[in-house]
Amino acid sequence: MRKNLLLLFLILLSGKILIAQEPAPYSWEITGIKKADGVYTLNFSTKGNKKWDLYAPDAKFDDIPSSVLSFPDSSIVIAAALKADIEGRTIISPLFASAKYTVFQGPVSFSADIRIPGKVPAVLLGSLQFTYGRGESFFPLETLNFEVALEGGVSADNKILISSIDISKPLQQCGQAAAENKKSLFTVFLLGFLGGLVALLTPCVFPMIPLTVSFFTKKAGASSSGKRNAIVYGLFIFLIYVAFSVPFHIIGTVSPTIYNDIATNIYLNIIFFIIFIVFAISFFGYFEITLPGSIANRANAKQGSDIAGIFFMAITLVIVSFSCTGPILGTLLVGSASEGAWPLTAGLAGFGLALGLPFGLFALFPQWLQNLPKSGGWLTTVKVVLGFIELALALKFLSNADLVAHWGILKRELFFGIWIIIFLGLFIYLMGWIRFPHDYKGQKIGTGRKVFAAAVLLFTLYISPGITNTRYANISLVSGFPPPLCYSLYRHPVNCEEPLKDYNEALQLAKEKNKPILIDFTGWACVNCRKMEENVWPDQGVKKLMEQYILVSLYVDDKKQLPAVEQFIYKTKDGNERRIKTVGDKWSVFQTENFNATSQPWYVLVSPSEQLLAPPVGYTPDKQEFSSWLQCGLDASKK
Repeated sequence: MRKNLLLLFLILLSGKILIAQEPAPYSWEITGIKKADGVYTLNFSTKGNKKWDLYAPDAKFDDIPSSVLSFPDSSIVIAAALKADIEGRTIISPLFASAKYTVFQGPVSFSADIRIPGKVPAVLLGSLQFTYGRGESFFPLETLNFEVALEGGVSADNKILISSIDISKPLQQCGQAAAENKKSLFTVFLLGFLGGLVALLTPCVFPMIPLTVSFFTKKAGASSSGKRNAIVYGLFIFLIYVAFSVPFHIIGTVSPTIYNDIATNIYLNIIFFIIFIVFAISFFGYFEITLPGSIANRANAKQGSDIAGIFFMAITLVIVSFSCTGPILGTLLVGSASEGAWPLTAGLAGFGLALGLPFGLFALFPQWLQNLPKSGGWLTTVKVVLGFIELALALKFLSNADLVAHWGILKRELFFGIWIIIFLGLFIYLMGWIRFPHDYKGQKIGTGRKVFAAAVLLFTLYISPGITNTRYANISLVSGFPPPLCYSLYRHPVNCEEPLKDYNEALQLAKEKNKPILIDFTGWACVNCRKMEENVWPDQGVKKLMEQYILVSLYVDDKKQLPAVEQFIYKTKDGNERRIKTVGDKWSVFQTENFNATSQPWYVLVSPSEQLLAPPVGYTPDKQEFSSWLQCGLDASKK
């Protein structure tokens, strides 16, 4: 994907036009021929396509190769690079400084030798990227995912579906039937509403309230049309923000796990980290994030007193206030990325309602305008405070990427150390000891600001034990944001108990010890999982019950590549195919196929004979409720 973007960038730099045409299909036949122990020749044969020129596999476009052969298992070595079995014809490319390239139209085979260390899989998964085009039409590094049988290979243990599990018939019914662990729509709505209220208190939005309401009421005189128009204006603001969620409903039809994939994608988390840093710097006043002025000008030009004009007035407000609302809205969107389309809609509805409601209320009760605080330096203070909060939130996305990729660069203690520096900086700012571009010298520090500064200092002191290796390092108030207790700089971190991470190992141990299994479907980037592990599991009652189970934690977002011999393509119950290439792929499909769930945490109780003991449950912060569920499973196991 990165090579595709780089190649496209090179073409654009050359000043040429990339013609967007529907790619013509190439049909490939792949075979694997054994040459020696662990050494195979892969042949990729195609009948060609007379409409297009297929570039030779050893061609280069400004040091970018025309073909790439890759495998999910990085230990596989390409001993001999791809080469064609025949000589092609030579063309002069109009895209790359009239360079000469070898291309094929008719049948051709590309072959490469690979060396596989250790066990050889019976079926090898991989991908071939090839390039074709004609004239100025150009399709670089088109990807072909393939599977090829290898002589003498070992079959993968591709057991996913447990035939003895019937999710509708647990051995014992207890508690409430589990629902997918998603935040309630009302909770997300409230969070969005609170975000909207915060956005109201920014310099881009707050001064607009009295100006806009006065515009409507004065223009209509004593009639009720002014109040009606102001209410319609607020309604349009609400609907515009709700409309932002519509594309996510379309995206959600692609895959049941797509939102979780988005939330745990390493590169997206890095991008979110950078975006939040940019948001923070903008809030500090070093520059403004705005949409292109042409967009605002078009919307502004269509304003008027009719319904359409009011609609464009609402769009204009959304656009011009983006420099303040964008970061807050971005936080809301990213925070709900793994929850699904409807939570996003609920959050955006809350955000839009909080922004639009004041315009309607102040139109109905214009006397309230007299009680609004005057715009001033306090609005700038709000923005800077939000900047510090954005910095703290940005670190969470870097942590997500680090945890999922197992880089080990942002351990728990380092995370808390950076947070302490950020909140100390916020305290120093609130006390007036440092200034940002929009602050002025001699600005008066009010009592409310000092009280808030004291609260920030107390919070900083509260999280300070997070850098220590003591029992106080478990900071329950922020559970889920920092890395797990076991992801530590210390060799033997306190309160750290590493569970099993493979279901088959847990099953074997359960049979040996005749204990039921507690399956914990979790994720490295799962906030609620950490809350359960750090707030509920340590409870003595819960811990005593959990010790009677074989605990196995299955990380559905683990990007660690499986060895080639353990990779396979699985056909799901609904007829789709899933490529099992990573640890997370395996446990994600295992969860959806057996327990019809995609969220985390997700807890399942299974007997040594692989029977469902009780209905699964999700996030259960009530310790007594979780204890009762565990006891229910033990009772079912004894029966």
